[in-house]
Formats: sequence, structure tokens, C-alpha cells
Amino acid sequence: MSADIRDIMELERPPTPEVTKEALLSSKKKHNPERAKAMKRPEGMHREVFALLYNDNKDAPPLLPSDTGGIGTGYKQTKARLGMKKVRKWHWAPFSNPARTDNAVFHHWKRISDEPKVYPFAQFNKQLSIPSYSITEYNTHLRTNHAKWSKAQTDHLMDLAKRFDLRFVVMADRWDKETHGMKSVEDLKERYYEVTSILSKIKGTSDKKTYVFDAEHERKRKEQLKKLFERTAKQIEEEQMLLNELKKIEARKKERERKTQDLQKLISQADQQGEAQQNTSSSRKQDKKLNKKKQLSQQRPSKVDSVVSAVESAGIKFTDLRGTGVSLRSQKMKLPANVGQKKAKALEQAIQEFKVDPTPPPTEEICLAFNELRSDMVLLCELRTALATCNFELESLKHQYEAVCPGKTLNIPASLVTPPEDVKPAEGAIDVVGSPHP
Repeated sequence: MSADIRDIMELERPPTPEVTKEALLSSKKKHNPERAKAMKRPEGMHREVFALLYNDNKDAPPLLPSDTGGIGTGYKQTKARLGMKKVRKWHWAPFSNPARTDNAVFHHWKRISDEPKVYPFAQFNKQLSIPSYSITEYNTHLRTNHAKWSKAQTDHLMDLAKRFDLRFVVMADRWDKETHGMKSVEDLKERYYEVTSILSKIKGTSDKKTYVFDAEHERKRKEQLKKLFERTAKQIEEEQMLLNELKKIEARKKERERKTQDLQKLISQADQQGEAQQNTSSSRKQDKKLNKKKQLSQQRPSKVDSVVSAVESAGIKFTDLRGTGVSLRSQKMKLPANVGQKKAKALEQAIQEFKVDPTPPPTEEICLAFNELRSDMVLLCELRTALATCNFELESLKHQYEAVCPGKTLNIPASLVTPPEDVKPAEGAIDVVGSPHP
């Protein structure tokens, strides 16, 4: 018999020799030369495979799978843990469970050195808080308008809820049918959750989540579940056949929808192509009309458009010298680099014609006025050239009209042919009769 069991049973044990270091060292296994000569596991072979082929006792592999090859052999060998101290004593100690209310006392084995503790399994005794109510609260809030639930039945329900911790199946089994009549599990749940919801609103604990039980839905669910379990093999086969037919119908429906979508795409593409062809044909017709108009208008090139564009772009735009560092004010009167030689030469002739100083003193007012004057002079030269060109075009059109319509003359006002006295044609301009000015 083990020494620990003798201590627990308080039996006497024979004196054991004192365990010393030398005795422990001498008890170790001696070197076995035959074991050293044992076959080693080949390199690359798994340990499990080698254990099936060979063991230390040179026995044949087992017919059935086993964890060990025998007593004392295997992957792990038990090692005795020997110590120099004596074992701790046990004693038969009483204990009580605080979760019980009958003050029952029990006994179990316990070490003498252990400190007294609360019974650890008492923490699993979770108690539910079942709400209570007074007679006034019941008569005011919990009394039902119909005779389905009375106060005695409600009291019996709350008592069963406390006794059986809301195990409604057990509560329905323990329900007193002779005194309070038949009640199903759904009826008990419906009444209990109705009472708890009303009491939570009355006592100001409505912040807690209340469960709303739908008894009618639960009855229908159980009825459907019962029908499902009571199906026969023939009904199950018929239902499976209907499900397969439903899958086929849905597959055919999807196929028809896919074909309809493809057909719709083809129709839309055909419509787009027809619209594109109509647009291209109409655009071609418009292009042909525009080309005819252009050909008619381009039969005789006119210089009026080029002259008008030249007049619109006439003038000089002097650059602003702000932000360019230190500069002289006279640089503001310098002609920009984009002014051509013809404009510069015509500007010099106009300055000499109007007898203007070409280099006036560069004050701020004189610079602004001198730049505006030169810009107006350039515009005047362009206007002279444009007027001469327009008169020449007008006269040539008059001769063409008389050549096409012989015997008819085109009356042109003299103000359109002869320029005013204060406007002199520019040098090199052509008059209405086609001879250049001196």
C-alpha cells in the first residue's frame, strides 16, 4: 500500500530507510553495452516508420496499432520524482455550501496545510430575479379584462418561475391542472412576459430590455414543425420532385430573360446604326450644300474680309513695365517688337506729316498721350488702305455688272466712291479708276 494512502487512512507504516544522495545515484540505470550496439535509425527515415520496423527488444512489428510496444517501452518513459521531504497529511474535514439554504454539512478529504476557503462550486448557483407585485398593483395594472388569467393562476405561475428558474417546460409539467385548469407552455410564457413588462414600466426599470413573446406565432411554428416531422416517405419524395421542377422552371425563366436581353441589345444596335446612317446622310447633304455655297462665294476672291480683319487688329499695344525692376520712363514710348517694318515706316511718315516731335520729354502724361497718338496714327493708315481697297472692289463689281447686263448701269453714290477731302489715300494705294496716286 502506498505511503500517501496510509497517511490518509491514518494507518501505521513500516519505517522506511532514509533517502540519501548516494542511494539515488546508485539506483540509476547502468550502461548497457548491448543497447549501445542497437541499430540506429537511418538518415532520412521518419521516426514513426522506424518504430514500426524495429524496436529495442528486436520484436516483430505489432499487427494492430498501439501507443507502446510493451510495459516500460514507448516514446515516453515514466520517471519517478523522488524527494527528500515527507508527504503532506490529509484529514476528513466538514464543509458547507453557501448556495444551500438548509444549512447542510458535508465532509471531504482536505490537506491540513490548506487554508479554509468558500466552496468553489457555489459560484455557479445563479439565481434569477423574479419580479413581485402587491395586491394594489395587481388590481390596478395586472388584472386582465377577460377571465383567461386570475390572480390565483398568476400567483401560481410566479411561484413556479421562482422554483424552477423559468424552465417553462418543467413549469408546464408541474402546473396544477386540477385547481387552475389546463395551460400550455405558450400560455405560461405569454402571461409571464406580459407581467414582467408591465411591472418594469411601473417600477421605472424600463431601461432594461424586455422580451415580447408572440404566443400565436410560437403555436404556428410548432404546428408547422410537427407537420414537417410527420411527413411520410411518399410526401418527402413528392416535395423533392416539386423542388426539382421549380429549379427547372427558374432555369428556363432565366434563359428566356437572357434571350430577351440579347434580342433587345440587337434591336438597340440596329436602331443606333439606322440613326447613324441617317445622320451621316443628312450631314453629307448639308456638307454638299455648304460646299456649293462656298464655291459660289469663292468664284471671285474678295479682299474686303482681309482688310476688315487688318483694321480690327490695327493699333499698337505697348507693354507695361511694372515689376521688371529699375527702368527708364522713356522705355514706355519704345515701339514693341511685334510692330512690323511697314507699320513703323508708315508711323514715321504720319509723324512727319502731322509735324509731331518724334522724341518728346518722357513725362508720365506725355508718355500716355504720345503712345495713344501713335496707335491712332497706325489705325488711320489702316483705314486709308481699307477705304481704297473697298472703292476698288466696288468699281470692279460695277464693271462686272455692266458686262453681264449690257445696257444697264449701276448707280453708286458719289460719297461711296470719292473719299472725303480730309482723308488722303496712303502711299501706293489705287484709286477707283485703277491708276495709282502720285
